Amino acid sequence: MIGIMIGNIVDEATDAIVNAANEMLLPGSGISGAIHEAAGRRLALECEQIGRCATGDARITSGYDLRARFIIHAVAPRYWDGTRDEARLLRKTYRAIFELALKYGIKSISIPAIGTGIYRFPVLEATEIAFQEARVFEKHLEIRFVCFGEKGYQAYLYQAASY
Repeated sequence: MIGIMIGNIVDEATDAIVNAANEMLLPGSGISGAIHEAAGRRLALECEQIGRCATGDARITSGYDLRARFIIHAVAPRYWDGTRDEARLLRKTYRAIFELALKYGIKSISIPAIGTGIYRFPVLEATEIAFQEARVFEKHLEIRFVCFGEKGYQAYLYQAASY
């Protein structure tokens, strides 16, 4: 099942939430900073132990002070001009998220619009990729796309209507 909603991902009570992370897994601005702040200091310590996460890949940690049991940290590509393999890398990022969820027995997952913030991925293209990958895994996972605002929400609704 795939759901779409407007909300704050740190409030989600699914088994896991996804963090739009940087390669160092350090708290940043936006979603990453909010997740780190809400989860507490132990999250930063675990991320330090993990180290790096390459673009297109994902790592998993405990959810600590969040309602979600796990946080999947996923590193999307920076969008430059669409000619630097950005779409393939974003697809790889989503696949890594879903495969990690299955590996850890996660049944429900909340995901933000990865890569569409400071990494500048065009929202319609990013949501199309996200939706295509989610369709492959929806039989095994309850997938909830959590949008921070109306623009992302409308893009996901558009993609949902296309399938």
